[in-house]
Amino acid sequence: MKSRTAAVVAAICATAALTACGDDDPAPAGWQVPVTATDTSCEVATTLFNPGAVTFAVTNRGQQATGVYLYGREGAGFTKVVAEAADVAPGKTGDLLATLATGLYEMACKPGRQGDGVRTRITVSDDGTVASAVAETAYDRDVAVELTAAGITGAEGLIAEPGEKIQFRVTNKTTAARTLDVLDPDGKRAAEVKAPPNGTADTVVTFGSAGTWTLKAKGDGAAPVTRQLIVR
Repeated sequence: MKSRTAAVVAAICATAALTACGDDDPAPAGWQVPVTATDTSCEVATTLFNPGAVTFAVTNRGQQATGVYLYGREGAGFTKVVAEAADVAPGKTGDLLATLATGLYEMACKPGRQGDGVRTRITVSDDGTVASAVAETAYDRDVAVELTAAGITGAEGLIAEPGEKIQFRVTNKTTAARTLDVLDPDGKRAAEVKAPPNGTADTVVTFGSAGTWTLKAKGDGAAPVTRQLIVR
């Protein structure tokens, strides 16, 4: 599976007729970068940047108004608001303007303008060192999953490709600790996410083989609940 980042950067370079721009280069400062928000996803066209001013052009393809926020690291998490487009109506586009310094950030799309949002990690590097390291472990997309007393929501109809890396951002809506297991087609555990009561956790899963995979939520005092997803 070809990296979405590499493809978009190549397109940017071709458009600008740049001669010294390769697949692994971060997007240059000053460019307009598309962001596509839906009710379940937040796709940033490239996740590698040079320092400087960037305009994120946010298109809302969901059914709800969405707020889009760029967060910087503060303490142990990404909670510092760097820039925002607080209200983008369905079918509309809004600009989010930011000046990026070197480091890591998270872009959050918040359907209904509520909650922590569906997040995508981005990296800003002035020499390519950080960007190259993160490119090896970056995920292809972000999927928000909620664990409730009734089951698992947020992964309905999910289809992945062999080799795809998906970050699962798990929100536990119950008052007890819950665990989400990702099981491969042989029933072996590929990943485990432990979410505290009314808390969040995340992990990146690489779907290495085609077949029917399973998300399994479990916790003390609760019957296990499963949801299938297809890799093809």
